[in-house]
Parts: sequence; C-alpha cells; structure tokens
Amino acid sequence: MADASRGEFDFEHVPETDQSFENALRNARDGDRLTVADGIELITTGTESEGIDPERKEAVLEAADRRREEVVGDRVTFVANLNNNVTTACNTGCLFCNFKDSSHKFRADSTAEHAGFTKTPAESREVVRAAAKRGIYEVTSVSGLHPAFALDDEHHEILAGHANAARTVNYRPPDEYDTDPGTYLEQMRAMSTDGIHLHSMTPEEAYHARRGTDWSYEEVYRRLKNAGLSSAPGTAAEILVDEVRDVICPGKIDTQGWLDAMEAAATVGLDMTATIMYGHVENEAHRILHLEKVRDLQDRTGAITEFVPLSFIHPNTPLHDRGIVESGATDDEDELLIAVSRLFLDNIENIQSSWVKYGDQQGLKMLSCGANDFMGTILSEEITKRAGGEFGEYRSFAEYVEMITAIGRTPAERSTDYRRIRDIDPESESFGPRLGPQSDGTPLFDAGTTPATADD
Repeated sequence: MADASRGEFDFEHVPETDQSFENALRNARDGDRLTVADGIELITTGTESEGIDPERKEAVLEAADRRREEVVGDRVTFVANLNNNVTTACNTGCLFCNFKDSSHKFRADSTAEHAGFTKTPAESREVVRAAAKRGIYEVTSVSGLHPAFALDDEHHEILAGHANAARTVNYRPPDEYDTDPGTYLEQMRAMSTDGIHLHSMTPEEAYHARRGTDWSYEEVYRRLKNAGLSSAPGTAAEILVDEVRDVICPGKIDTQGWLDAMEAAATVGLDMTATIMYGHVENEAHRILHLEKVRDLQDRTGAITEFVPLSFIHPNTPLHDRGIVESGATDDEDELLIAVSRLFLDNIENIQSSWVKYGDQQGLKMLSCGANDFMGTILSEEITKRAGGEFGEYRSFAEYVEMITAIGRTPAERSTDYRRIRDIDPESESFGPRLGPQSDGTPLFDAGTTPATADD
C-alpha cells in the first residue's frame, strides 16, 4: 500500500489487536473460525511490529495452501468467458476508476471527444452470439451508470416524471444521447442468447435500475432473472467499510446497500460472487472487516460461489493523479490477502487469482497461497486496461494448461457456478472449451495471436 495513504486519513478502524500472531496462526492451522483480531494478526504478520515478517508470512501462506488442498484439492479451474460491457458512460465519480467517461460527453448535442462506447441491445446480442459460436458459455457484463439506462419502460415513465430528473435521480431520456443503451431488461434478453450464462448486474447497477422508485432490490433482481440474468457479480464492493467508501467512492451505495442488494439476489435464486478491491487508502483492519461481512453474508445466503480479490491498479486513476496514493499493494500484501481470505472465509470454497491484476508469474504464485481458480478467457477486458493494467486481455486454453501443469496442478474447465468441472488431459492434441452448448473442444484461438471479435 502506498505510504502516503497510511497516515493521511483519521480512520476509526486501525490494525491493532490484543491477540498474538502465534495464537492466530494456531487457530488457523486448527481450522477454527477466525475472529477479526485473528485475521488482522495474520494479514499483518503480527501487529506488535512494523512491516511484514517474511518467516511469519510463509507460515500463513503454508497454512492457507494446506487448507486449499483440504477443501478443493489440486485442481486449478478456469472458465470460457467473454466480457461485454454495455457502456462506459457514468458520472458516479469513483476515484479508483478510469473505466468510465463523463456521461455528458455522450449526449447528442455534445462536441466533447471521448474514447468511450455504448452498445445497443442488438449489438450486445451479436457480440455474445459470435462468442457462443466459438465455444464461450459465460458473458460477464459490468457497465457504467448511463443516465438513460432504466430497468424497463415503466421505469422510464417513473423517472421522467421526477422534477429536474437529471439532478434528482440521474436520469435523462435516451433521445438526448447518440446511442440508446436500451433498458436493462432488453440488454439481459439480448445477452442471454444461445444458452449463454449471463453474469451481470452488480449491486450498484441494481441500485441504478431502481433509482427514483419504491421498488425493492428483490423486485429488481426478480425481473432481471426473468429476463435472462443467471448470476450476479459481487463487484462494487471495493471495501465494505463506509469510512473507506466515503473517501474512494462517496457517490456509490454504502456498505449496507451492497449487502441488501446481494441478499436480495440470493433470495430470488441467483448465485453470486463477492469481491474486494484493496491496496489504496484502506488498512489491514478494513480488509478483515470486509472479509467478515462477506463471511456473514454467506452464512445467511449460501449463494456465493467464489471470492475474488482485486488488487488496486493505480495508474491513470484519480486516486493516483491527485496524489492520494502512490502505488498499489505489494506482492507480500497480495499473497497475504489471498491466504487470509482462504483461512477466514471458511464457508466459501473457491478463491480466485486474477492474472489480469497480478500478471502470470505472480498469479501462479497465488495458487500456492490459497487460491484455486485462475479466472477465464475474457475475450475482452476493458476496465483494468483503462486503469493502466499491463497483463493482457485474453487467455487461451492452451496457455492455461501449460501454466497450470508447470506448477504441478491439474487444469480444469469449469462452469460459472462450479457445478460442472472437467479435468483436462495435458496430452490432448488441442485445448478448447467443452462445457458450453456450442463447445466441441475447438481452440478459441491460437496462443500468441489476437482473437477476432464481433467488432473486427
């Protein structure tokens, strides 16, 4: 974590405990449910001294790797998926993000230049159908909060009825923009084509899809599910402690809003994931408090299929440009976050290592720190790239097999929900997806080449 961020904010929560590292490690090794104090001791390698102790760190990593073996074995899973983000138009103003473009630039009367995009439902459908023909069976869609985006026609009517709707409910009618994104339900119907699993609608997007109404999150997610939504991504979580959110994303829903939305998604029968974005202004206590909220949510719902740690990518973001942070998390912090997530989240089986965030070498290292999933093929990845990420945008099955077998683990293709898992024989002549409706084992593309997309 950047030094500038540690002492700049007078946070209530600080990484101090009355627990000892030795006791915390013993609890972890024994499989006891860890307390917040235990978690803080493990993730700091002891609060009685500054810095990370290398020997203690290795002990934590070893305990987490052992737990991973006990829980999920030696498989390393991945999924054949596509990212199809509908729009970059957004004016929420999160300081960690460079994915969005100010929505006023998209208006028909604007002369401002921008590098953003908005896709119509028809365009989204074409992107997904082209990917499905190649064997992709999951589409992940996370988009900006376009002011013209509404849940459905009824929502448009309600929003249009608000006085000064642009200011009070962040709404402008679609005809004010160059491209109409359609409604959320239209986009869901478009992207749930050809047997594809649609993983979309974060809690923040669900809030946008009910703004200006008295609808519950449960009602919104039920309508989305009926339109084709298969599961909900637990992004927009960042750090689930409001004193941190007040700094990095004051315009976003608060911690309770995120939890309410996720619980509603589970209530209507949707699987979901959970994330953490760390390595900016938060401290180690905030990270463990976040894990506690995720664990409690899983106790209540049982619907979280995987936990996804996201290391903050700082270049090109307002947090960096304004001098609030100088860098992201260190490798030691990344490894301890993965390890303590495995030990603390005793009710979530799958922990993901993000090669987009960590890179290949460090991403593989995380698989010996407690992680067991290695993301997916993500044939398009815009969010991390626009923030300054340097580790690529797509991955072939052949690359996965080569990297995973090189560390002595078993490569396995999985479905989004982990209910179907297929071990891959490294001696096979070709490597391609087989779990999708149109998957026949044909490689998605050759390693080292740029995949064609529907936009080419």
